[in-house]
Amino acid sequence: MPQISFFLGIIIRMYFDDHNPPHFHASYAEHQAIIDIKKMELWSGYLPPRVLGLVIEWTAIHQAELMNNWEKAIKQEQLLQIKPLV
Repeated sequence: MPQISFFLGIIIRMYFDDHNPPHFHASYAEHQAIIDIKKMELWSGYLPPRVLGLVIEWTAIHQAELMNNWEKAIKQEQLLQIKPLV
């Protein structure tokens, strides 16, 4: 699962050829979550509230880039790195 961004201890990854809805995986310490890109919300898992807020803020800023990477992942193409929040 390629890492597409890293900021403030948060790792953002996407799987190739993953299932819908479009989403990414966020990890922070021992916590794991799946974030829905279009709805910009937690789909499953858990992140501490402050961390989840940062991830949602980052998602809002980079939603178009995330959707582009989602399309690339479905086609099993090289994913692009996305700038960190800070």
